[in-house]
Amino acid sequence: MSFFCNFQSDRCPGQINGNPINGLCEKVCIQAKKVFDACMQQTQLTDVVLNITNLTPTTPTYPLTFISAKSTVSQGVISNLLIDPLPERQGSARVRADVTIPVSVAYTDANGVEGVATSTVTVTKDVILNVPSASIMPYAVEAIVSLVSTQGSYTGDNEFTIDACVSIILKIVMEVELLVPSYGYAAIPPCQDYTQEVCAGFFELPMFPQ
Repeated sequence: MSFFCNFQSDRCPGQINGNPINGLCEKVCIQAKKVFDACMQQTQLTDVVLNITNLTPTTPTYPLTFISAKSTVSQGVISNLLIDPLPERQGSARVRADVTIPVSVAYTDANGVEGVATSTVTVTKDVILNVPSASIMPYAVEAIVSLVSTQGSYTGDNEFTIDACVSIILKIVMEVELLVPSYGYAAIPPCQDYTQEVCAGFFELPMFPQ
């Protein structure tokens, strides 16, 4: 079983029934990544050029036919970061950065053999976010990314041109020691082994017909 498989305990995560104060026993200091601000932008990019590398198989028969492309990680790589405070908006800043998204590309070669390769897509973002005031601990900018494409064409020299749907969440974060109310340590249930239950139904049959 797990937390959410009929494990009857008030010391596990889930919905609160009754008084939410009941069971609180301490204030706990936890180390966590606090999100001070975040925003999401979703956009359709057209005519994005993918220069592919790490082809598998390594020697396809050209030309290639595009099948699909998708991001391989959820964390984008931020570069060329510029943060400029906005004097007219207290606590806000203009955040500019290039967000690079690692991508896996699926294709078939001229003989119909399926292959995969890697590439990257870089998107420039220019947004306004709230930033924390000056402190000893620095804040950071992170990007959560997702990219998918089903439309593209091969333009030669290991290059595809695609249209892609891209989602990017930019976050202002900081590692902090945070004081939170606690119900104490969670009760961990035993795992339930997965089985296909090949005998289910058979063992429930009567020994002799009724």
